[in-house]
Amino acid sequence: MGSRVVSVLLIVLLIIVHAQLWHGRGSLPSVNEMQRRLTEQTAQNAKAEADNARLSAEVKDLREGLEMVEEKARQELGMVKPNEIFVQITP
Repeated sequence: MGSRVVSVLLIVLLIIVHAQLWHGRGSLPSVNEMQRRLTEQTAQNAKAEADNARLSAEVKDLREGLEMVEEKARQELGMVKPNEIFVQITP
């Protein structure tokens, strides 16, 4: 009788573990779904990183471009900012 109880208990535990494998948290379908979502998120992250790099390059180009325009305007046209004093020394 004692071995019969142990056998029934082991079968019940096996059924519980098997049910967890197919329907519980961490089940095969759940893991597959999480893997699919991870793949999608990784692709979205890569796209966002590429967009960020492109935007950073555009901002850098705009800043450098504006600095070059301002420098040219100062040298060639004598541009002065508000509250600045322009002093020209001739040799």
